[in-house]
Amino acid sequence: MSLLEVSGLTKRFGGLLAVGGLDLSLAEGEMLGLIGPNGAGKTTVFNLLSGFLRPDGGEIRFGGRNVVGLKPHEICRLGMARTFQIVRPFPRLSVLDNVKVAALARHPAMARALEAARAVVDRVGLGPRVTDLAGSLTLADRKRLELARALATEPSLLLLDEVMAGLNATEIDAMVRQVAAINQGGISVLLIEHNMRAVMSLSHRIIVLSFGEKISSGTPREVAADRRVIEAYLGEEYVHPPQA
Repeated sequence: MSLLEVSGLTKRFGGLLAVGGLDLSLAEGEMLGLIGPNGAGKTTVFNLLSGFLRPDGGEIRFGGRNVVGLKPHEICRLGMARTFQIVRPFPRLSVLDNVKVAALARHPAMARALEAARAVVDRVGLGPRVTDLAGSLTLADRKRLELARALATEPSLLLLDEVMAGLNATEIDAMVRQVAAINQGGISVLLIEHNMRAVMSLSHRIIVLSFGEKISSGTPREVAADRRVIEAYLGEEYVHPPQA
């Protein structure tokens, strides 16, 4: 059953077509990758889905309901949460309090929000830093905190915008395991990511955007072999890596 159905999604900024007639669907429990060059329209798609931008055309149905025109907090309460490419926690609040603010969207009672926040902090591996100020965290831990804040809203669909950007290889491996566990726990995921090893290993299907339009979709293997994707994004060295 489709959790998310998008048809004809279009957004223009002046004379620039940022997203042009995009169709996509995401099934319950699925991990869908969204890739493409910088400026391809990926984050704009996230902004449209989550209500931060209003489309110029098209329809977005989440859980069978048309969510175009709803505010971000209303879409969040329906079960769609997102992370942001540039993480901006409340730096003077503790890790726990940052997550508690997000949990209040689902649990208005402070005691219940605190209980939910503690569980999410432990889930993403930030338990030892629960009382630390968010401003003191490393980039990897700020990424975990961003993930925790989204999870605290108890989503059925999680939009992840480059949660691995800026991380080293060890940190990326840990985040891949974290995202896989979230999906295996029953949360559907739409993933924007430039780390091809990560997105290819995590995604059930992948959609490729270029200049705001879908140029390919399919399994990771199918997309990696698509000549249009190789020319627009991956490059020949991805298919034929240089020999050592």
